Amino acid sequence: MNYRAVEPTGEYVASLDHGADWRAEIESLATEVDADAAWFTALGAVQDAEVWFYDQDTLEYEPVTFDEPLEVASCVGNVSWLEGDRFAHTHAVLSRPDGTALAGHLNAAAVFAGEVYMRTFEEPLEREHDETTHLDLWL
Repeated sequence: MNYRAVEPTGEYVASLDHGADWRAEIESLATEVDADAAWFTALGAVQDAEVWFYDQDTLEYEPVTFDEPLEVASCVGNVSWLEGDRFAHTHAVLSRPDGTALAGHLNAAAVFAGEVYMRTFEEPLEREHDETTHLDLWL
């Protein structure tokens, strides 16, 4: 297990812009508040979504696209550095009108409406390639 203590530096709430990309909006907030590391939660609705599932056998992400309005029942993630850019590692539970839940790594989605809470940390976090999982992890 790799761990470290983090010191909080700020807490922010934001409304995401209608029509913007969900994850890009979170990354933009992190840039705006100069966050090198953060944890966030969010909720709202999207007009479409691309969710990734990581296949542990092939060690590759498999995208699944939904071209329909969905509720963001839950969204959680963190912000860290990946290859020189701020990256919002975002997971979401999305729901259809009948209550069917869809979940996974949220790669992209067009915001219908969204609200985010972000807590930032003083110590930067950087992702590096992990040979065992082939994922970019905090090392």
